[in-house]
Amino acid sequence: MSVFRAAEGNELRADRIQYTVQDGRGGYFQNVKRILEFSEEKIVLAGKKGSVTVEGKGLSLGKCYLGDVSVMGDIFKVERA
Repeated sequence: MSVFRAAEGNELRADRIQYTVQDGRGGYFQNVKRILEFSEEKIVLAGKKGSVTVEGKGLSLGKCYLGDVSVMGDIFKVERA
């Protein structure tokens, strides 16, 4: 199983969305303030500073609670905006 965790340098910042994607099959996103866009191919999550776009196939939302969001499906790309 491969796991990718995005962070700025060696430190985690509480004002930006942090995320972990496991094998491209799902991801866990923290510090999410709002869901800006949602479809089976694209999800855009907004944080306090900036946003994250998740692209893939068969995407769906799992848990959404207190700024934590789980995304399920085949994730091809995660990009900061």
